[in-house]
Amino acid sequence: MAEEKKEKVLIVDDDKFLLSMYAVKFKNRGFEVDTALSGAEALSKLQSDKVPGIIILDLIMPGMDGHEFMAKVREQKLAPKATVVVLTNQGQPEDIEKAKKYNIQGYIVKASTIPSEVLEEVMKMHQRKNN
Repeated sequence: MAEEKKEKVLIVDDDKFLLSMYAVKFKNRGFEVDTALSGAEALSKLQSDKVPGIIILDLIMPGMDGHEFMAKVREQKLAPKATVVVLTNQGQPEDIEKAKKYNIQGYIVKASTIPSEVLEEVMKMHQRKNN
């Protein structure tokens, strides 16, 4: 019997604790997880053909922030089929509107969502996008 191909998820956040916690959550659910501590690191992973089915990213990161990262991803047509979910503490309506310009599938505010809910929400968004 062929092994089921694992869905790849790329998590981008400059907070190492959150990055490893979410990586464990997604791995435990059967995902193949890759992480990046910055937008630049994530961009180079996408450019080297590591194309995930799901990208979860923070907006506030040193160097290249989430907005700049998404602008470059869209410009360079990297991971065009990926489900993109913003996971950030920036919960103001203008932050959400600015992020939506990049054709994202979801926006989750970290402070008001526990990690298991983040996992469930991301899975639902991914299913909706691919149905």
